[in-house]
Amino acid sequence: MSTPPQSEQDRVKASRQVLAASFIGTTFEWYDFFIYASAAALVFGPLFFPHVSEFAGQLAAFSTFAVGFVARPLGGIVIGHFGDRVGRKSMLVLCLLCMGLATIGIGLLPTYEQIGIWAPILLVLLRVFQGIGVGGEWGGAVLMAVEYAPPNRRGLYGGFVQIGTPAGLILANLAFLGVVAWVPEEHFFTWGWRIPFLLSALLVIVGLVIRLRLEETPVFAEARATAPKHESVPFIEVMRSHWKPVIAGGMTMSSTAMIGYILIAYVMSYGVKQLGMPKQTMITLVLLASAVWLVTCLLFATWSDRWGRRRIYIGGAIGALLAAFPIFMLIDTRQPVLMALGLFILTVPLAAMYSPIAAMLSELFPTRLRYTGNSLAYQVGTLAGGAFVPVIATTLYEVYETSKAISAYIVTWVSFGLIAVQFVPETSRIDLNEVGSPPAGR
Repeated sequence: MSTPPQSEQDRVKASRQVLAASFIGTTFEWYDFFIYASAAALVFGPLFFPHVSEFAGQLAAFSTFAVGFVARPLGGIVIGHFGDRVGRKSMLVLCLLCMGLATIGIGLLPTYEQIGIWAPILLVLLRVFQGIGVGGEWGGAVLMAVEYAPPNRRGLYGGFVQIGTPAGLILANLAFLGVVAWVPEEHFFTWGWRIPFLLSALLVIVGLVIRLRLEETPVFAEARATAPKHESVPFIEVMRSHWKPVIAGGMTMSSTAMIGYILIAYVMSYGVKQLGMPKQTMITLVLLASAVWLVTCLLFATWSDRWGRRRIYIGGAIGALLAAFPIFMLIDTRQPVLMALGLFILTVPLAAMYSPIAAMLSELFPTRLRYTGNSLAYQVGTLAGGAFVPVIATTLYEVYETSKAISAYIVTWVSFGLIAVQFVPETSRIDLNEVGSPPAGR
């Protein structure tokens, strides 16, 4: 294990390196995860499920998208176990390799016409590896940032990891926008869609160089030095003694995930297939909304240090409830300016709910269980709230033939989040070294 920096000057320098590495590495990871969402919305249906109706093919493509979420808690448990035992840094390197190689594999994957049923089977398997990688990625990246942060800036430092999500989405949409703009449509469906996946090879190399230069966090190094020789299995101990924070934190996250994946995975498909909008227009709109998400996320993360995690989250959730119906009323106009306004109304409450989650979940668990605990809460919440968003939203529109059904879906899940956050303690003023004494949940 690397020796942590000792002087205050070294620690400040290391914390800046960690912030940059956490942001860049997480951005690359989410780029890999989100180009799959774009491909599922635009091309995977006809390429991997060609012998069914368009509706069934789209549902099948979105179902493979959901598979990655099912694998994410597994990644959180397995990688979190070793992250709590061995260290944060080595697991982040492993996650980057797992995610990057799976993404490159998808870019090289033959279609149904070339290898038949093996095409969707291999697609699902590679999506599982993507899910495992991102399942362990978030928890480790958050801890590298939060455990290095000054006590009064943990929300801001965690926010640098959170903005990796919209930044990755921006990169993914820029990649697809460039391909859609420069590759003729007949070539887009044969080889053009593969380009964003294959570009991941370059990102993996850059990410590895950055992450291999990181030091282990001082908080973890101190906890490891004083840990008993015979420790229990982190997952078992979390579920035995800290299950309440996992459930409360996970359900709080679930509402955030639902809104996020409406933007990330469903809006593009809805605009192209239901409203008849050009692909370039929808990609550009999601790109602009992602930029608003990125900027406002850091703002709300800073405010969470000043006013508390719960207040910022609750304010965002109330905003999402008020905006749920106007969002799709504006999108349904088919006017790009009004559609952009609708997406901005969606992303600002999303940023307020999402930005404090990194620090909030990390502050619920003791250092020796923090990687497992925060990963499990985050990934279970994302599975519950985000995995099936495209499938549910697509089905709701097919059945009710109105976007109001999707708005009602938003209201329902945001209400769950507002209830769940009442069971999450305010954590912005706690000492990370004192979390878990006495153990949470007892």
